[in-house]
Amino acid sequence: MAEVNSLYTSRIIKASALLADTKTLLANWNDDLSIPENLSLFRQENIFGKASRSRVEDILTIFRQRYLVIPSVIRALVILVKSRFSSESLDRLLYFHAAQSDRLLHDTVTEVLSSFQIQGRSEIRVEDLQSALSLWVREGKTAGRWSEPTILRIAQGLLSTLRDFRVLQGAVNKRLAPIYLPIEAFAYIAFYLRQSQPSGERLIQDPEWRLFFLFPQTVEKLFMEAHQRRLLEYHAAGSIIRIAFPAKSLEEYASVISERSH
Repeated sequence: MAEVNSLYTSRIIKASALLADTKTLLANWNDDLSIPENLSLFRQENIFGKASRSRVEDILTIFRQRYLVIPSVIRALVILVKSRFSSESLDRLLYFHAAQSDRLLHDTVTEVLSSFQIQGRSEIRVEDLQSALSLWVREGKTAGRWSEPTILRIAQGLLSTLRDFRVLQGAVNKRLAPIYLPIEAFAYIAFYLRQSQPSGERLIQDPEWRLFFLFPQTVEKLFMEAHQRRLLEYHAAGSIIRIAFPAKSLEEYASVISERSH
């Protein structure tokens, strides 16, 4: 359910994970100001230190694309950052929203890396992504006909971004990182997905869980754990599954999660 247009873009070349910069922006976000006012203030105050003006614009552009399209997302993330939410959990959420906003990043994980994981393959080479990207170019899925040098740069950008998001690991030779999704991060993502998927059974089967290489059986266990931790209510009777959350909006739920995680 990635919040994206239908074509793959090359913006990952300039993007990367930007975890530290994103947390700086979230920590300095002023809820009393509009989005343009906040961004203007960030430009004026040079909160990134030594970053050049052009790099600041790159960072703010990616930040806008990933976290400012849906108003409730920025409000929820700001609540979590300012409540000192676990950095590990926050990183998972930033990765999730980044993947929702960039179809290329999303599908690289859910189609390419997910298939490797199912096959029991852990090593990911740049050639593997180049091959997938070249196929997508031939199928007309990309915004323009990417040249081989561009495909190489995009493949390298994807690998480094996914390493920084800890989907992959390894400085030179990349391999799939161990699967880990903290229960608070899982509950937040479940709430987010539930907004467009009211069926409990379908929520467990939602293909978005492939972003974390999770199969329905594991997702169900995580729902049970989240229920035990009082982050939500999960009840299953045969094929009837009822999932309820103690909040009506994403930002309300962010407050619930932050309170119950301390």
